[in-house]
Amino acid sequence: MKRNHKTESKKAATPKPASIPLTKATVRELFAKDGLQKLFAPVDISSIVFFRIIFGFILLIEVLRYFSHNWISPYWMEPTHFFAYWPFDFLKPLPGDGMKLLFLSMGIMAVCIMLGFLYRIAMSLFFLCFTYMFLLDQTLYLNHFYLVVIVSFLMIFIPANRSGSIDSKIKVGFRKETAPAWCLWLLRFMIGITYFYGGVAKINADWLKGEPLRMWLSGETNIPILGPLLQYDWMIYFLSYSGLILDLFIIPALLFPKTRKWGFILIIVFHLLNTQLFSIGIFPWFMITATTLFLYPNWFRNIVNGINGDKWKLTTSSFPDEYIHKNNVILFFLGIWVMIQICLPLRHFFIPGNVHWTEQGHLYAWHMKLRSKRGKGSYIAQDKKTGQEFIINPREYLSSRQYGKLNRDPHLIWQFCKWVKEDYNNKGMDVAVFANVKASLNGRIYQQLIDSTVDIASQPEPIMQAKWIVPLTTPLENRLKQNRERVNGEEESN
Repeated sequence: MKRNHKTESKKAATPKPASIPLTKATVRELFAKDGLQKLFAPVDISSIVFFRIIFGFILLIEVLRYFSHNWISPYWMEPTHFFAYWPFDFLKPLPGDGMKLLFLSMGIMAVCIMLGFLYRIAMSLFFLCFTYMFLLDQTLYLNHFYLVVIVSFLMIFIPANRSGSIDSKIKVGFRKETAPAWCLWLLRFMIGITYFYGGVAKINADWLKGEPLRMWLSGETNIPILGPLLQYDWMIYFLSYSGLILDLFIIPALLFPKTRKWGFILIIVFHLLNTQLFSIGIFPWFMITATTLFLYPNWFRNIVNGINGDKWKLTTSSFPDEYIHKNNVILFFLGIWVMIQICLPLRHFFIPGNVHWTEQGHLYAWHMKLRSKRGKGSYIAQDKKTGQEFIINPREYLSSRQYGKLNRDPHLIWQFCKWVKEDYNNKGMDVAVFANVKASLNGRIYQQLIDSTVDIASQPEPIMQAKWIVPLTTPLENRLKQNRERVNGEEESN
């Protein structure tokens, strides 16, 4: 008995280290009574590590695509004018071979991100370089580029290099196998916003009538298996409505364990199908990768350990100083970010008119593959003193690709008219600039888009309602004779 007493006393004198409860980042935890505090609980970092690796790889592939397709020169080096984003009008492409060097730098940064080498520096520089490139010309807007900008920004603040990285191997005491749960939830939120608002945008009259999918797909009978069915209306309606329902409900399906497996399978099939139906670059692969963030946080660690024999151990430990004692500050900024991302895509609901016609509120609203638009028009500059008129040829100002976008977007038309006015001002002439532009939306017959009696160059920037944009009144039933077309996927996915 005495011996046992001494043993017990010895054990009591050496307390075991307190273990940190590991969160599984489930919906039930998030909406529990102390749900906000659960955002700061440790979560297995392995799924974030997987996302970092594949994110870097996809970014590298995108950079290589621009070199292999020789897109850099015709997009940024050859044009003389660029459609700016307010308030970044001052941004211009780098001179000489600067844009090629920019893409080369982004490729190197993408490799560093993938390997987790100098991660924070590489991620910050990539975000700055990619955002700069993105802001140079509105005619190059793509939703997945906007998503890359956002995710790149968020990844700067997420410690995705704490494990499975070169940084974690060369920095003493740097390696951590957990991260605060808000890191995972923040990425989930951003991907969820993309899916959900993509579904909300599909709740419009044209989509519910099968357009523009009918225009794009009904003639694509050469696609394996699915192709012969695309000539039937019931298949077009099936694709339209199933796409809408999938976008709206895929996130709830992924968040709950009973439906997660089926939701994940559906989303993989959906994106693989999109790679066959449309040319939309890296977007399907990016979204498949991002959707893995909704799986259990330890899924990637389990796979790796199944291959290498449990060598990637999960150890819970306290976070570095930057992630403790700052809960209120982090919650404040997370709240602001969430509100912006929820409200920004809704702004077009407060602007009169069909957003796919006026384009006001179209950007940053996750309107993906929703409209096919053609435009044609003429431009005249009129001397305000003499009344003399000058016919303007847009091709003298724009590249072929930019010209193809011009007559579809009132905001681009406004910028172009401003350039013309400035050009004539430099010649010592004050002119009014008129645009006589007609457009066709989703196969409708052409209708006047711009009021040809208004001096567009004297109008304020059309951020909200612009009265010189003629409202869409042509019904979908009034269609062009040739309403079948195959449209460039990257242009139409913007």
